[in-house]
Amino acid sequence: MAENPCSFKDIFLIKAPKKSPLVLRMIVVLFAMVCGVYICSICLKQVSTRTKSGFSSVQVIQRPCPHPDVEPEEFRYMHYPKPNTYSRAECACNPVRYFAILSMQRSGSGWFETLLNNHTNISSNGEIFSVKVRRSNISTIVETLDKLYNLDWLSSASKNECTAAVGLKWMLNQGLMQHHEEIVEYFNTRGVSAIFLFRRNLLRRMISVLANLYDRDNKLLNGTHKSHVHSPHEAEILAKYKPIINATLLIPNLKQVEDTSTKALEYLKSTRHIILFYEDIVKNRTKLLDVQDFLKVPKRDLKSRQVKIHKGNLSSQIENWGDVQKTLAGTQYERFLSVDYRRR
Repeated sequence: MAENPCSFKDIFLIKAPKKSPLVLRMIVVLFAMVCGVYICSICLKQVSTRTKSGFSSVQVIQRPCPHPDVEPEEFRYMHYPKPNTYSRAECACNPVRYFAILSMQRSGSGWFETLLNNHTNISSNGEIFSVKVRRSNISTIVETLDKLYNLDWLSSASKNECTAAVGLKWMLNQGLMQHHEEIVEYFNTRGVSAIFLFRRNLLRRMISVLANLYDRDNKLLNGTHKSHVHSPHEAEILAKYKPIINATLLIPNLKQVEDTSTKALEYLKSTRHIILFYEDIVKNRTKLLDVQDFLKVPKRDLKSRQVKIHKGNLSSQIENWGDVQKTLAGTQYERFLSVDYRRR
C-alpha cells in the first residue's frame, strides 16, 4: 500500500502563512476602534436615560418672596397672585390684600368705591355680581372670585402700579345672603377681608332708591340714565324729582332693610371685617384713613369726582312729607326725620 504523502501529524502541523507586522497592527487598531465605538454608544445611552429621568422629576422652584415684618396672624391675608393673563414682574413680591365692599343699593358704595380707586395701589372692580349669570350658583360665584383675586379681572379699575389691595363691590341681594355659608368659608379660607358700608338714615336711602328708579324709566339727563353724576348741574336736575312714599309700607320697608343689614353682620361676623357708615365718612374724612389702615396700604388723601344729588332737609325732597312725618312720629325711626350729618 502506497504511503500517503501527508500524514495526520503533518496536517495539524500545517501553519498559516505569516502576515506582516504592519497588517497585524492595523487589525488590532481596527478592533480597538470598534470596541471603543461600541462602549461609547452604551455609555451615551445610559447617560441619556438618566438625564431624561432626572429632568422629568425636577421642578423649577422659584425663590420665595420674603415675608414683610408683620404679625404672624397677618400672613393669611397676604397673597402673591400669579395672573394667567400677564406677569407681575417687579411686583411679584408685593403682597396683595383681598377685600369685598358689602353694601346695599343707594348706600354710598359707588362714591366710596371711587375714593378707594383714587388710591394708587387699590383696585376695586365694581358690582361684578350685578350680572346674574355670575351669581347663578356657588360654583360660578367662586369661579368669578378666583379670577378677580388672581388679578385676571381686567377693568377700568386695573392699575399700572403694584396693586396692594384688590376687591369688588357686592350688594347683599346679589347672591351674598343666599350663599352666605359658602361665602364665609371662602373668605376665611382665602383670607378675604369684608368692608361693610351702610347708611344710618334709611329714609334718605329710600328717597335715593325711588329717585333712581324714576330716572331709570324717564332718563332726565338728555335721555340718559345716570345713577351717579359728576357735575352740580346734573345733580340739580335729578334732585328736582320728589318721590311720593307709601306711608302704609314705610315702616315695614325700613324694618326689612334694617333686618337685612343685621343678618349680614351676623352671617359674616367670623370674617375679618370693618363696619362703616356713609354719614360718618361724609362728616369725617379721617374715616378713610381707618380703611387704608385696615387694608394695610400707604396712607393717601383720597378724592372723588362724584357730586351728591340729594342734599339739605328731607322736607324738600319728599312730595308727601306730612304723611311721612305722621307715620314715623313716636316710632324708633323718628330720628330719620332730622338732619343727620354735615360735612366737616
